[in-house]
Amino acid sequence: MSNLTAEPPVTSPTANPPAAVQGHPTFAGVMRGEWIKLLSLRSTWWAMASTVAVITLVALAAAASLSAMTDDPALAPGIEQMHGAEVIAGGFPFGMLTIAVLGALLITGEYATGTIRSTFAAVPTRIPVLGAKALTLLVLTAAVTLVSATLSYVVTMPQLSQYDLVPALDDPGTWRVFGGTLYSLIVAALFSLGIGTLLRSTAASVTVTLTVLLLLPGTLSFISLDWVETIVSYLPLPASSALLTTGAAETQDAYLSTQASLIVMAVYAVVPLAAAAVTLHQRDA
Repeated sequence: MSNLTAEPPVTSPTANPPAAVQGHPTFAGVMRGEWIKLLSLRSTWWAMASTVAVITLVALAAAASLSAMTDDPALAPGIEQMHGAEVIAGGFPFGMLTIAVLGALLITGEYATGTIRSTFAAVPTRIPVLGAKALTLLVLTAAVTLVSATLSYVVTMPQLSQYDLVPALDDPGTWRVFGGTLYSLIVAALFSLGIGTLLRSTAASVTVTLTVLLLLPGTLSFISLDWVETIVSYLPLPASSALLTTGAAETQDAYLSTQASLIVMAVYAVVPLAAAAVTLHQRDA
């Protein structure tokens, strides 16, 4: 009987893929996938177009109303205390609402169609998906803000020039207002993304987001109680008001200081996203 020696099994080159292929996708790859998904949706383009249109049209209306102010003796002196950048930024609070809808749709749309299962199957750790969505949303919001600010500046210039209110680009007050609008829109977008991840429902997420951003400040403002007014000042829209002015708002008790507003707004962005990151590991897709 001949001695038989075991030979190693013959394996194909693809039987055991390299470790790099077996590993998790890189964050750059996750980002690329999120960009493709985001820009391939019609809702994304509609939300961006709506945001630019709302911001520009409201700014144009605010600039056109300056002529009515000059006709009213009681309001005419107020024009001298205005800053042109504040007029241009007049539409940005309304832009917070449309950009917030985009933030919610970015995650709830995948839950509605079931594609979130494929996304999490490709990225089992899940957290990179949320991080990539937040980063793509931040970049997209910044681009929308730039386009909106540019258009608002252009369309309001004829009216503002009549009252010597065209904001100078080397004026720190101009960049304070524009920076505040960018910061506020990013916060609104990330807040809605976090809420959308927590609730996983488009209708529920949009309802909660618009309630916090719009309905609560408007409703509670009719209640003349000190503690209610304090609560209102810490809501996102009133808190952002201090960031959309050249500094005069800091002297008014109805508003937070600039530093406090920055912190309060950051909390609205960070807390929902942190809670969403925790819950992603604790429940099924």
